[in-house]
Amino acid sequence: MAQPRVEELGNGRLLLDLDFRDTEGLVAAYLLPEEEGYTLVETGPSTCREALLAALGRAGVSPSEVRHVFVTHIHLDHAGGMGAVVDAFPRATFYAHEVGVPHLVDPTRLIASARRAWGAAADPLWGTILPVPAPRVVPLKGGERFPLKGGELSVLATPGHARHHLAFFDSGIRGILTGDGAGVRLEHSGHLRPAVPPPDLDLEALFTSLETMRRTDPRLVLFSHFGPSPDGAADLVRYRTIVEQWRDVALAAARERADSEFVTARLKAYDEASTVHVSKNDRESLVSGYELAAQGFLRYFETHGLIGR
Repeated sequence: MAQPRVEELGNGRLLLDLDFRDTEGLVAAYLLPEEEGYTLVETGPSTCREALLAALGRAGVSPSEVRHVFVTHIHLDHAGGMGAVVDAFPRATFYAHEVGVPHLVDPTRLIASARRAWGAAADPLWGTILPVPAPRVVPLKGGERFPLKGGELSVLATPGHARHHLAFFDSGIRGILTGDGAGVRLEHSGHLRPAVPPPDLDLEALFTSLETMRRTDPRLVLFSHFGPSPDGAADLVRYRTIVEQWRDVALAAARERADSEFVTARLKAYDEASTVHVSKNDRESLVSGYELAAQGFLRYFETHGLIGR
């Protein structure tokens, strides 16, 4: 494994590249200093455990100095590795949305969902999904605040991408950690890719959550996929428009043929025609594919009566 990248964000805050799929710039974790110890936001999947620990070592941080570990939501690319790092962080308390905590304590449904979605590729992609001991994990609702060095971390309830989605605002750098709540924007790209998967995509909640994040007046917008946006808070405004455009394309396709492959093809064609930023190897699909977007929209349209079941 190559030395993982560690990037300074200011005021002692660090981005850790988790080298997901042995690829730089796909999944980020964030390390935030406390007066005594550190806060970590995102663990990545179990397959990123060694990269995470190596990045901490490169940052000069001992695992025993990590005191708080937060995840934006329990999707496997963000929190699938929580159970795998519990033993590595003996002094840490772990946090997730209250809806997600039971699935971290008993990941049976997470494992089944991964096997359904990814088949034989699930294990090499996500690794072993281990349970988090119930006494080590604390549920969050949103509104909680935790002290940091030179600021505090505010927890924001930001449903839409998922019911159990949170964002975090670090007042020390005026940075909003968006998880998947503002989509995917990889480095060196102006392209915002919607992250709108099943099963509980809620577009109205997503748009409200974007406004919740925007109202923090962030200087930095920090994506889990991936890193700080050069356009900052403008991305929070632009993302709504992009999701609305994808919604309209998907709905027109679904009313013509409510088939996942058909809607996927329409979304892909629209995206490629409407932007010059889609890379030839489509790295964005490694973390947010057109197929998941099509499935998310179809379920949303069905549950909201926009297409027949």
